[in-house]
Amino acid sequence: MSSSQPLPYEGIRVVEFTHMVMGPTCGMVLADLGAEVIKVETIGHGREGDSTRQLIGSGAGFFPLFNRNKKSLALDLQTAEGKEAALRLIATADIVSENFKAGTMQKLGLDYETLKRLNPRLIYVSLKGFLPGPYEHRTALDEVVQMMGGLAYMTGRPGDPLRAGASVNDIMGGMFGAMGAMAALAQRAQTGAGQEVQSALFENNVLLVAQHMLQYQVTGKAAMPMPARISAWAIYDVFEVKDGEQIFLAVVSDTAWNVFCEVFEFADLLADERLSSNNARVRAREWLIPLLRERLRVHSSAHLSAVFEQNALPYAPITAPHELLDDAHLRATGGLAPLTLDNGQSIQTVLLPITLNHERLKVRLPVPKLGEHNTDILRSLGYSDAQIAQLGAPLNQP
Repeated sequence: MSSSQPLPYEGIRVVEFTHMVMGPTCGMVLADLGAEVIKVETIGHGREGDSTRQLIGSGAGFFPLFNRNKKSLALDLQTAEGKEAALRLIATADIVSENFKAGTMQKLGLDYETLKRLNPRLIYVSLKGFLPGPYEHRTALDEVVQMMGGLAYMTGRPGDPLRAGASVNDIMGGMFGAMGAMAALAQRAQTGAGQEVQSALFENNVLLVAQHMLQYQVTGKAAMPMPARISAWAIYDVFEVKDGEQIFLAVVSDTAWNVFCEVFEFADLLADERLSSNNARVRAREWLIPLLRERLRVHSSAHLSAVFEQNALPYAPITAPHELLDDAHLRATGGLAPLTLDNGQSIQTVLLPITLNHERLKVRLPVPKLGEHNTDILRSLGYSDAQIAQLGAPLNQP
């Protein structure tokens, strides 16, 4: 957005006690939309801030992706002084968010029932594995709820449940937490009162498979896993083509079928009465798909892409995530932006998939170093430099 136009949540202060993916995603959304998000990271007693900072392998991208546009305040919440600093900060906040396991915030005296007495206008976002109920004390992970919530069953082959290839519940759960915070802010503008907002991994996952739950009730037939399902469309598959390349091709209407047959000169298929409608072609998939695989195998992925593009037929090359860093559309539309990591390294990050006034939401702050904003934040709360040094002492110990 232009520098002259304020972001939607400028002036809103968020204090987050979060780690991993779900909680930080909630804060990232609010931060990208202009809120001041202060990430309180626990230090002392063997803790060195958000443990996600140290993850390797598939977790190496978690911290830099979900903690941009934030400030870091490092406190030892096990000490009276550290907790007092946190409470002073919360007294100035509009939103507090947390995603620690059940009971953690109560032990720290930072639960909603305690904090609302300090700040009645406070909106408290609790991001958990499960909403309150029989499962609420279970330890949940994205993979746990994918397995118990039907998503892994739908993604894998029959008898071979497979988690989705991204942290879908963590990310969406965080997004729903942010949506709840936005709704609570709107309601507070009317009532003057804050409230608790809850979002959960399991319930998020259930929403993802809800279409299959309703399919069963409407048809009386249980949904099959995606690789074995009876597709709603006849041609909706990955095809292996020339030189072993793969491409996804879709023909999802009778009009598209006519175009497809004409451009590839499949006159015999166009004239075949067994293929006269989409539903008829679905029933013919057992012999139709192998026939099309054989006929299309002679073409390159580039040629098929060009033909499908020219004729407005859906297609997609099979792309690995790292290859998207060079995607022409993402680069042209500003979907990628430079981001400086806490070690000074510059990388490209992915922006929220929305525009406001035809512009993408930008990276305004780099990934914060642990405790980087202690001095500025604590001074604003009335602490002297000597007190700040004392509060930050554990950060500087070997």
